[in-house]
Amino acid sequence: MKCQTQTENKKILVLGMGCVSAAGVTIEENLTHLFSEQQKSCLPSRFTTDHSPAFPVFEVTLPAPDSIFTVKEQKAIASLSLTCRLMIEAASRAIVQAGILPEWFAGKRVGVCVGTSVGSTPNSVSFYRDFRQGKNPDTTDFTRYLRSNPAQSLSRLLNLNGPVQTINNACASGTDAIGIAACWLQQGICDVALAGGADELSKVSYNGFASLQILDHSPARPFDQNRRGLNLGEGAGMVLMGTEGMPSKAPVWGKVRGYGISNDRYHLVAPHPEGRGLKAALDQGLHFAKATSDQISFVNAHGTGTRDNDLVESRALAEKLPGVPFFSTKGSTGHTLGAAGAIEAIYTLVCLNMGKIPSSKGFEHPDPDMPCSPVTSPMPVTGNLAVSQSLAFGGHNSVLVLEKGEGI
Repeated sequence: MKCQTQTENKKILVLGMGCVSAAGVTIEENLTHLFSEQQKSCLPSRFTTDHSPAFPVFEVTLPAPDSIFTVKEQKAIASLSLTCRLMIEAASRAIVQAGILPEWFAGKRVGVCVGTSVGSTPNSVSFYRDFRQGKNPDTTDFTRYLRSNPAQSLSRLLNLNGPVQTINNACASGTDAIGIAACWLQQGICDVALAGGADELSKVSYNGFASLQILDHSPARPFDQNRRGLNLGEGAGMVLMGTEGMPSKAPVWGKVRGYGISNDRYHLVAPHPEGRGLKAALDQGLHFAKATSDQISFVNAHGTGTRDNDLVESRALAEKLPGVPFFSTKGSTGHTLGAAGAIEAIYTLVCLNMGKIPSSKGFEHPDPDMPCSPVTSPMPVTGNLAVSQSLAFGGHNSVLVLEKGEGI
């Protein structure tokens, strides 16, 4: 990893990971589902829709709060938005996986960087409806919204002392949060960082994507010739990161070697037809990782199932990483928006450590317009490096180059 104001070449270590999605609430559950042929989509249960038929989504059922929190803290967590509760669940699992207790953070500068897309939007349709009808609406939703800044709520809950930032870069937010937190560590701004992304299903985002006509009534088919759009999902992915040489007995689950960002400067919601921004982000990520394309074992692609995204992504991969196997995991989780990049970064590290990647769920028929296609069945991989990439509305592109753990 390298940042513009870097003063020394520190190795950024991943000490713990937590992943909550429709595929599972533990790393093990996510992994089992990732390599299965099942999909867990359903019709929305938390809000109603006038769309007929309704579009399938990937919902999460959260377990009881983790025992690392006191009863008082659990009550405070319950008053937050679902986005924050998903994030806290993932963060607590990352802390537990690292083999530490919250008290370990005392005396350390602990940064928190969390990406979200719709998680910072008040989901208060009933409030607006009552207000327009001249009623005196309940302000509970807005009170919850005001206290539910994701990064701030986690830092406050754990009583942390370090930089705090919530990132809102659409569907690349989770990737950016990990990359930015890695830069903090590289520059010595903090000693430890909790970073990732979180998003809940929302009627606002559901109807917004429906209005763009990019939702599929069937299970999504990333990179398939017959793809018709995406399925929305929800979840959170959080990693605990530190630097080499820090006093910790935590195992090293992986390393953040490179981070690249760029913008297409082309369209508000459509990517550049030739993937100009994504190719620039890939170049930057590989350069900072001091890696070449032939060192990359595989790519965890964005792969939403929309016509434009998948076509552009395949073109960029064929040019920049020719012959490197790739896949999309959105057939297991749905598109979790601001959480997607973080969840997929965790999947990438797990697959690197296993030496195995899953098939790209939903893909069956190669698109003749695409220069390359994803893997169709689980396959072994060798090597130490892999890429996790995200494409977002606004033309934003983010890339993480990740390295496998040591003896995991």
